[in-house]
Amino acid sequence: MIVKVTKSWEDSTLNRIVQLTEEGQLSKPKLQRWLDEFGEYYSRVVVALSLAVALLGPLLFKWPFFGNSVCRGSIYRGLGLMVAASPCALAVAPLAYATAISSLASKGILLKGGHVLDALSACQSIAFDKTGTLTTGKLTCKAIEPIHGHLGVTNGRSDPSCCTPNCESEALAVAAAMEKGTTHPIGRAVLDHSVGKELPAVAVESFECLPGRGVVATLSGVKARNNENELSEASIGSVDYISSLYRSNGESEQIKQAVKGSAYGPEFVQAALSVDKKVTLFHFEDEPRSGVCEVIYTLREKAKLRIMMLTGDHESSAQRVANAVCIDEVHFSLKPEDKLNKVKAVSREGGGGLIMVGDGINDAPALAAATVGMVLAQRASATAVAVADVLLLQDNICGVPFCIAKARQTTSLVKQSVALALTCIVFAALPSVLGFLPLWLTVLLHEGGTLLVCLNSIRALNTPTWSWVDDIWQLFDRLRNYLSSKFNNSSSDHVTNTVPL
Repeated sequence: MIVKVTKSWEDSTLNRIVQLTEEGQLSKPKLQRWLDEFGEYYSRVVVALSLAVALLGPLLFKWPFFGNSVCRGSIYRGLGLMVAASPCALAVAPLAYATAISSLASKGILLKGGHVLDALSACQSIAFDKTGTLTTGKLTCKAIEPIHGHLGVTNGRSDPSCCTPNCESEALAVAAAMEKGTTHPIGRAVLDHSVGKELPAVAVESFECLPGRGVVATLSGVKARNNENELSEASIGSVDYISSLYRSNGESEQIKQAVKGSAYGPEFVQAALSVDKKVTLFHFEDEPRSGVCEVIYTLREKAKLRIMMLTGDHESSAQRVANAVCIDEVHFSLKPEDKLNKVKAVSREGGGGLIMVGDGINDAPALAAATVGMVLAQRASATAVAVADVLLLQDNICGVPFCIAKARQTTSLVKQSVALALTCIVFAALPSVLGFLPLWLTVLLHEGGTLLVCLNSIRALNTPTWSWVDDIWQLFDRLRNYLSSKFNNSSSDHVTNTVPL
């Protein structure tokens, strides 16, 4: 056995997750970068103003250099200004970002950095891939139907002499041989369906994967119609891709019409197999994830986001899932480049940006182009993980609204912290310069302001809410639970201390 290594450890999904964690700790959000730049110039201005108060105070305001029993000295006032106006509280204002990233990591959600939180809070739209994201991704093959090029096809059945041992078994054997080792949901469903069945031996001589379209292979073990010694060419993929392989417009249209007239209807996920000009249709069933309806309701009603579904599946299958999960805007039959163009268009139209949630290699271009790319990491391709901004490690779509709520909570807390820091600086600096505050009290106010900013930032560990009304209800519930537990404890103590007669 000869093994060729095509990728190193650095290209693995696990290593990408490790890198994302490290990048998340180093990457700074926009506000933090601004505060770092502002702090450098601000510190110089504070030192200059402090020196100006100390040196020019006696000339302009007749203050003594050194204080006496009547008036505080200009040097004392300058020191007070330097202490009160130092940017310690401003420097720790972005602490909420680090706190939020830690909180999300404890829930199995990894971010590339604090800037992702800013981007998430600004987004106005969200797009979901269908298979494996809104649905379980565990497809089940329900039927195999010869539709074109087979001998005597009627009502999804063909002449037994057309294929060996029959058309359904030959198609399944070819598809299973081509999909061996795949991670695509359709390929896995084909392989699962082939287990335990007596199928003809088929070997793949050459193989090419076309992301977003299908798979092309040269096979041995399947009789070619014109020459039994010839290798057969086979393709499996979307109906549009298979029909496009037939140069004649009339034949291509015949295949599409045969699909529309399928005996199994349009509700299933479909894939087509072409072997030696014979087309067979595979029908798969996929179920929505549990809890998806609640997630969509929360994003629409609480987060006020525009919600859409982007999928490569045909219209009927896409609408079936969309109706089940309560999504109104559906874009179907999309190739990877179509998803990419749609994401770009929505980002330009709506303003504020778009969140893309997916898991496959077909979603990678759209994930990279979106303002924020979210990936369900357990079954995601390495390419999708590489371009993602957010990784949901627990493969739980309920993490999507939690992450968005946490981002909005964090940006709000950072703004509060900046406002709190500036307020403390103003209320400590002005009275200190005017001589109303002693130096020790100025120090206390300054450090107290820094402590308040830190405590406010730690609130990012709390469960996020969508509005101040929810915050009040959450506080009310905590108070009620606390009083209830105290009442229950006091009641149990009373019962324990009661002596029976």
